[in-house]
Amino acid sequence: MNERTTVTPGSVGVRYGIITGFISIIFSLILYITGLHTNKAVTYVGMIIPIAGIVLAYNYFKKENNGYMSYGQGLGIGTLLATVSGVLSSIFAYIYLKFIDPNIIEQIRNSSIEEMERNGMSDEQIEAATSMTEKFTTPEMMFIFGLIGAVFLGFIFSLIIAAIMKRNRPEFE
Repeated sequence: MNERTTVTPGSVGVRYGIITGFISIIFSLILYITGLHTNKAVTYVGMIIPIAGIVLAYNYFKKENNGYMSYGQGLGIGTLLATVSGVLSSIFAYIYLKFIDPNIIEQIRNSSIEEMERNGMSDEQIEAATSMTEKFTTPEMMFIFGLIGAVFLGFIFSLIIAAIMKRNRPEFE
């Protein structure tokens, strides 16, 4: 028989989550090495990576399933992809910020102070914001928020992209 084996949403989510995670790690490493990690515009470009990963995963899943993918399957693939990718990139960020180059955290704090000054905040406001920021810019907290943010954004992206790319099987086939 020449029957095509179908792939599961879970296998596609994990496979493309690993690929997307490693691409995100390479992107982060480039930003850290070049010093562009404090440039917000450049970091927003990094949003293209999970979006592209989700689109590629959906296309692969549809190709392997005779062109069909339900909305629920797409949402599952995208969310799992974002979770796997988020775990990988958050582990990398934790290791890099904790052991390889802890000075980056200080650069991030200084960059946020400069932005507050540009926005015309008073010294007291900057001091209050800085004391709060220091609690959230430890490698451990950045790991937690990085993971939560990756899963949340991946879920939102998946909601939208799955709605666009879904193709349900005909009911009477």
